[in-house]
Amino acid sequence: MLLKYQNLTIRNATIDDAEQLAIWWNDGTVMAYVGFPNGTGQTAKEIDAILKYDSEHTCRHLIIEVDHLPAGEMNYRIKDKDTVEIGIKICDLSLCNKGLGKKLLSMLIASLFSDMGYKRITLDTNADNKRAQHVYEKLGFRKLQVHENSWKDQLGKLKSSIDYEMYREDFVNFAK
Repeated sequence: MLLKYQNLTIRNATIDDAEQLAIWWNDGTVMAYVGFPNGTGQTAKEIDAILKYDSEHTCRHLIIEVDHLPAGEMNYRIKDKDTVEIGIKICDLSLCNKGLGKKLLSMLIASLFSDMGYKRITLDTNADNKRAQHVYEKLGFRKLQVHENSWKDQLGKLKSSIDYEMYREDFVNFAK
């Protein structure tokens, strides 16, 4: 996958990105909302092994670039022939709260619907991540279910999550 809009690029992660991903995945500030306030502890070599299994038929890790510099990651995972699950992390925290997430998600969602033919996109988010929920709902995602105290982060703190879904007709594209 290679998507470009203005100064934004979304591209497939490669083995060359394993070092950068290791830096992000081991940064507790970046990883707190996904349950790892101390980071994941994974090495670049372990991440390299994960990336080797990426394919258009299973899942894909993606790198976000802003002005040609790595700024975060996205991913998609195929659930069935009509449904794909997505995720996003803007890892350069200086770029948060600038409207980039809405544009980047628009780019990915438009491609998943138009280029890849999926009919439904799902995601889940930490119930504490209000900023993400606001963005998802602006894009057209509908809240399906709240799972109260359904998982524990690596510190053993109970967390809640929210499931979202979107169909093509729900999508509001902010990257046109």
